Amino acid sequence: MHVDEWLQAIPAVWICVLVGLVIGLESLGIPLPGEIVLVSSALLAAKGVVDPVWVGVCASVGAVVGDSIGYAIGRKGGQPMFDRLGRRFPKHFGPAHIARAGRYFHRYGMWTVFFGRFVALLRILAGPLAGALHMPYWRFLVANVLGGIAWAGGTTAVVYYLGRAAERWLKGFSWAGLVLALLLGVATTLLVKRRAAALAGQEAEEPAGAG
Repeated sequence: MHVDEWLQAIPAVWICVLVGLVIGLESLGIPLPGEIVLVSSALLAAKGVVDPVWVGVCASVGAVVGDSIGYAIGRKGGQPMFDRLGRRFPKHFGPAHIARAGRYFHRYGMWTVFFGRFVALLRILAGPLAGALHMPYWRFLVANVLGGIAWAGGTTAVVYYLGRAAERWLKGFSWAGLVLALLLGVATTLLVKRRAAALAGQEAEEPAGAG
């Protein structure tokens, strides 16, 4: 069963609660599919299953609260906590992941917390790592609140309106148009993946060049 099919079986109020809970736990530092749940809920809102405003509000609250708890945990646990997590969850908290996130923090500061909302790796690590690096809480809180609202509210709004527009568009076009749209989507996805792979390769070469 797909995520959206599973969500449709839940009452609307519990969909909002689930969105906030999953995103909150992900922001706390637990690797969960927060973005998938948010996008699926926004698509359900486009179908009239749930109110998009409440989806955005619950997602924003979950993001801000989860990141704040993650900050407190990181502040108390410090680097030894990441060492233990790296041994247990190397795919998410391995030394390479922590080092890369740390470089972002040292280079961009509180902007890492803000823009980290839009990057899967930093979305999980931003709160705990900011606490472990002893970022002043007021700076973290400003970036956390603004980033959480921009990511959660913005994603909900964009997916909702795109879903509404796509539904009207599909009603007015033939199967040929649908196939063309699918091919365009696949081509765009492949292009984005190729660009992301190239950027990842450049990041991997930077430490080697510095050495």
